Amino acid sequence: MQTQDLQRLVTTRMPFGKYQGRILADLPSHYLGWFARQGFPNNDIGHLLALMYEIDHNGLNELLAPLRRHD
Repeated sequence: MQTQDLQRLVTTRMPFGKYQGRILADLPSHYLGWFARQGFPNNDIGHLLALMYEIDHNGLNELLAPLRRHD
């Protein structure tokens, strides 16, 4: 994990699927769990989804709160 990956979780939008357009940090737990069971894509988005799954699964979502933009 790179430090900037956490920032990317709160700024990158899901590029495909049922939740296309949603910020990765806002994806529902069940959707992240589905990827964990089916397999994450073998690319940059897959890496970020796997990281978000680990954060969500371990109840660490609040770590991302200070990184969110409050425009």
